[in-house]
Amino acid sequence: MNHHDLHGKVAVVTGAGHGLGRASAERLAREGCRVVVVDIDVVAAAEVANSLPTESIAVQADISKENEVERYISDAVNAFGRIDLHHLNAGIFGSFDTLPEISIQDFQKVMNVNVAGTFLGIRAAFRQFQQQQTGGAITVTASIASLTGSADLLPYQTSKHAVVGLVHGAAVYGGPLGVRVNAVAPGIVPTDLFAAAGSQIGGANDMEQRASTTPLRRAGTADEIAGAVAFLLSSDSAYITGQVISADGGATIVNTVRPSGGAGAWDTSAADAALYGSRRPTPSQSH
Repeated sequence: MNHHDLHGKVAVVTGAGHGLGRASAERLAREGCRVVVVDIDVVAAAEVANSLPTESIAVQADISKENEVERYISDAVNAFGRIDLHHLNAGIFGSFDTLPEISIQDFQKVMNVNVAGTFLGIRAAFRQFQQQQTGGAITVTASIASLTGSADLLPYQTSKHAVVGLVHGAAVYGGPLGVRVNAVAPGIVPTDLFAAAGSQIGGANDMEQRASTTPLRRAGTADEIAGAVAFLLSSDSAYITGQVISADGGATIVNTVRPSGGAGAWDTSAADAALYGSRRPTPSQSH
C-alpha cells in the first residue's frame, strides 16, 4: 500500500542507521518523504541518508541527551524548513542478567535511552509543531515487551512499558492540537539489536525457533514493521491516536494454557534451569 499523502513531508527517524529505523527511513523515502536520518553511529546514518531516493540528511545524536535532541531538530529545520513526522525508534536492549544481578547502572542506562530519550523526542516534536503552528504525527517503537511480561530483559521490558505511558499521555495532550501519537509494538524481528546478543538465550540464536510458535509461525521483517509505521504516520490512520499497534505475528493474542497455544508443549524445567539454575526452591519451600 502506498500512502500518497506522505509525499513531500519531512520525517525524522531516530536509530535510523540500522535495523527497524533504517527500514522505516527507506520506506518513508519510497513514499516521497524527505528524511532526517538520526543515529549515534554517524557513519551508518550517512550511508543510509546517501542511499535514499529523496533529499535526506544524516545527523549524529545521542537521544538520551537533551542538547543533542535539540540539535537534530535544529538541523532538520535548517535543512528542510519544517518537520511533519517523527518516528522515535532508537533504543537499546540492556542487560540479560537475572533480577538479583541487575546493577542500578545497567537499569538506569536503559531507562535513560528508551524512556528519557523517547520523552525528549516527543517533547521536541511538540515544541516544533507549536513553533510551526501545525499538527503532525508521531510514531514510537514500543515492543511486545510493552504488553506482556517475562523474567529476563527486565530493564528493557520496564522501559517499553513506560513508553506506552508516554504515548497515551502525549496522545491525549496532542489530540486537540492536531497531533497524533501512536506506537508500533514489534514482536520477534531479527535485527542488529538482537544480533548483538546472539549467544544469549532469548537473543538472536533462537529467534526463528521462538517465532515459529506465533500464529503466523515465523519471524517478522523490518520492512513489515516499517509498513505499520508508514500507516500510522499517514492520513490513512487519521482517526487513530494513542494506540499501540502490535506487529508480532499474533504472539500477544495467544492463550498459552490452551492446546492451540502450545500448552505443555515445551520443557519448563529446561527454561527454568537456564534462568534459575539450582536457586529454584522445591514446592515445599515456596510460599
